[in-house]
Amino acid sequence: MARMHSGKHGKSKSRKPDMASLEQREGVPSVEEIEKLITEYTKQGISPTLIGQYLKDKHNVPYIRAAMKKRLGAFLKEKKLEGELPQDLVDLIRKALRMRRHLESNKQDVHNRVSLGKIEAKVWRLSRYYKKEGVLPADWKYDPEKAALTIKS
Repeated sequence: MARMHSGKHGKSKSRKPDMASLEQREGVPSVEEIEKLITEYTKQGISPTLIGQYLKDKHNVPYIRAAMKKRLGAFLKEKKLEGELPQDLVDLIRKALRMRRHLESNKQDVHNRVSLGKIEAKVWRLSRYYKKEGVLPADWKYDPEKAALTIKS
């Protein structure tokens, strides 16, 4: 399937090693230790993306799903540690806020104005999906001014 705002198709094949080689790896912490690390990082306010990166780099856990037999998002939902907004939506809103801040001082930057429109289209599309799935309330609406107050970038 093609990307949303480009003519490129992307790559489709798994580059992950098989599960047997992951289980033989030395220095991988136990499932309880991984769960403890995840809860600590979440309470510090670290995003799920960075939690996965920290576990990979600092604690030698290449794939959380292979170690815990469940995804990071499922674990966070199970322990009720997830945020009020989905992480992918928060990341897109942060990106849009950074572009808006840039455009305030660089009003002549036409390319970023077009990019801002594309990013906000993605925010609206994703919010429509999450409303339909029941993740967001039906009356939730993306407002850049309110988003700047609620999301710290």
